[in-house]
Amino acid sequence: MYLIEPSGWLANAIKHPSPNYNQRPDWAEISLLVIHNISLPAGRFGGPYVHQLFSNCLDCDAHPSFDDLRGLNVSAHVFIDRNGTIHQFVSFNDRAWHAGVSQFDGRDSCNDFSIGIELEGADDIVYTQAQYRELIAVTESVQSYYPAITAARIVGHCDIAPGRKTDPGSAFDWVSYKNALG
Repeated sequence: MYLIEPSGWLANAIKHPSPNYNQRPDWAEISLLVIHNISLPAGRFGGPYVHQLFSNCLDCDAHPSFDDLRGLNVSAHVFIDRNGTIHQFVSFNDRAWHAGVSQFDGRDSCNDFSIGIELEGADDIVYTQAQYRELIAVTESVQSYYPAITAARIVGHCDIAPGRKTDPGSAFDWVSYKNALG
C-alpha cells in the first residue's frame, strides 16, 4: 500500500500534472474506481505518446492512427506502464477526464465521482505481473483513503460505457486481481 498525500497525489508516483482536469462537483463523493487500458499506437508499448496525449502535446502527425486524437483533451489519474512504474497525471481530489459518456449504478458522468487508472496495454494482450502488483497496491491505497470504493465499485471502462468501450479487455484477469485485494 502507498501513501496518498492530502493533496491527492501518490507519494511514490512520478508526477506529470496534466491540464486535462477540473474540480469535482461539491456533492461528489469519490466512490468508483475505473480500470482502463491504453497504448499508442494501439498494441505498441513504451515511448512518449501516452504522456504526450495526457499533456496535450501529442503530435497527431507522428502516426496515422493518431489522427482521431486530434483536439482530444483526456487524462487519467494514474498510468501504470508495462514495467510497473506508476505515473500520476491528476490528483485524486480532482476530476480527471477519463470516462467520457458513462453511467454507473444509475448515475451519469462517472468522472464526477470516480478515479481512473490506465494500464499500458490492449484488450487482448496479457498484462504484466509488475502491472498487477502495482495496480493492487494502488487500489488498496485508494480503497483505504476513499472507503466508499468497495470491491463492487471497481469496474472496467467497458462496464460504464458498454458498446462504446471494451477496456481493459479479455486479457485482464479480474478474478486474480479482485482476489488479491485485501
